[in-house]
Amino acid sequence: MGVVTIAGAGARRLGRIDRPSRQALLAFLRSPRYEVLPTDDVEERVLASVPHDVTITVTASPRRGIEATIDLAERLGRHGYQVVPHISARLIRDDAHLREVLERVAAIGRREIFVVAGDAKEPAGQFPDSVSLLTALTTDPHGMHDIGVTGYPERHSFIDDDLTIQAMWDKRRIATYIVSNLCFDPREVKKWVARVRRRGVQLPIHIGLAGVADPAKLLRISTRIGVVDSARFLRGHSNWFLRMVQPGGYDPGRFTVGLLPDLALPDRNVAGLHVFTFNEIEPTERWRQETLARLVAA
Repeated sequence: MGVVTIAGAGARRLGRIDRPSRQALLAFLRSPRYEVLPTDDVEERVLASVPHDVTITVTASPRRGIEATIDLAERLGRHGYQVVPHISARLIRDDAHLREVLERVAAIGRREIFVVAGDAKEPAGQFPDSVSLLTALTTDPHGMHDIGVTGYPERHSFIDDDLTIQAMWDKRRIATYIVSNLCFDPREVKKWVARVRRRGVQLPIHIGLAGVADPAKLLRISTRIGVVDSARFLRGHSNWFLRMVQPGGYDPGRFTVGLLPDLALPDRNVAGLHVFTFNEIEPTERWRQETLARLVAA
């Protein structure tokens, strides 16, 4: 089996990878998903930096409501992007509200949603969690071609491991793919994917990873979205955190290479990369293009 070495500065980040892994990484990087937050300036940021071969997923904000998510998804769809809005169960009032939201999503064109429980402290109506909303989708024709759900390589901040495992088992009947929550350790991600497959869940998995973002921003956001081990690790390992701040610290290239060769194996059924951009879109897209160029030139 041939081994490909990435030349120049990229060699230090990407290391040595075998040819099947290189082909898998090329495929992952050519059509990733970029997760964005529905802020006032994000549409402009996407238009300035992101080509149309990147799928955009739009988070649901408890403060801004589901309307901000769908509005942004509609605007980006009109610009020609493939867009996947996050549907937060706790922001949906009832069946009528859900149907209204799904009709608007269907009109965007892709007919795909990503279902999450959401971070709102209290549910707006009858859906306290993602399983209840997914169950509602089975009672009426929903018109969606794909439905994504979250998986947790690390412990959730307030949901027990046995509940997240059971929830994934319940969701597999309705969902068509899984996106792994943010994790900073590729070894944990590889172990988690193997465990998911051993449990008999065969849905395609998109691997979640942090894009090129300010380390302090990563720490703040990871604490809020339930990545307990990563947040604790960053707090407790100051040397590692300093390396993130300095040149040559954390970068998504090192993370993605750390996933290989395991997640290039066909039986792992990894569908691609889901990049948490935290709206740091331009540096993340620059990293992707530079990495693709080095891989193609190798």
